[in-house]
Amino acid sequence: MRLPEYISNVGEAAEEIRKRVKSLPDLAIILGTGLDKLADIIQVDESIPYASIPHFPQSTVSSHAGELVFGTVESRPVIAMRGRMHLYEGYSAWEVTFPIRVLSELGVRTLIVSNACGGMNPDYRAGDLMLIADHINLMGHNPLEGANNDEWGPRFPDMSDPYTSSLRELTHVVAAESGVSIHEGVYLAVVGPNLETRAEYRMLRRMGGDVVGMSTVPEVLVANHMDMSVLAISVITDECFPDVLQPVSLEDVLAAAAKASPPLIELLRNLIPRI
Repeated sequence: MRLPEYISNVGEAAEEIRKRVKSLPDLAIILGTGLDKLADIIQVDESIPYASIPHFPQSTVSSHAGELVFGTVESRPVIAMRGRMHLYEGYSAWEVTFPIRVLSELGVRTLIVSNACGGMNPDYRAGDLMLIADHINLMGHNPLEGANNDEWGPRFPDMSDPYTSSLRELTHVVAAESGVSIHEGVYLAVVGPNLETRAEYRMLRRMGGDVVGMSTVPEVLVANHMDMSVLAISVITDECFPDVLQPVSLEDVLAAAAKASPPLIELLRNLIPRI
């Protein structure tokens, strides 16, 4: 797709959403795999299925609801994406990040991203939370490839603070006040959809990854390109320790994510009103 058509499609999607909602929050949340329970903290005013938004890609993963939810968390207006798109579904990097472009056009200035991931740091356990401080992109794709729209952002965006340090500092404060334990580390992104081999986990850990997942980085790259503040939290759903590696199914991941949801819900309930 050429850039002028892509820009036009983003504008048409944003315009359709404007017609259907009364107010547009400046804070958005992406609900990751198995984390749909996070929507329970939102007092919902309106929701829009992705399928009814022009040009909006559709999530093909069964655990992703596929709708935009508009409402409040403890009186703080928010937009929530219930479900995201992944490169492994066959989408391009531009398509995966189309919703982030639309959210920016709607006035979103802060993005909170959640995801389910595998823990490679030996100090981490399934059910733990990790605040993302940095990432390593091994997806082989970048949503900033191709022609650049200077109105959206610079050709060569700086990535010295991709996960906004002030938001991370606030999150640690709120987590301590809420009695929620949270790590901080490096998210390593791969395409998937297969999980990694023992040899791959060893390599990825040696490269500096604390967790590994199949999402988040494309959205974060585009959010930074469009000058959004970004906070990202991973839920560790399986333990990726090569010497004791066990088979993992999607059902296992969803169960682990559901188990880890309560502390994340408590954290976000207390954090969002302070952003």
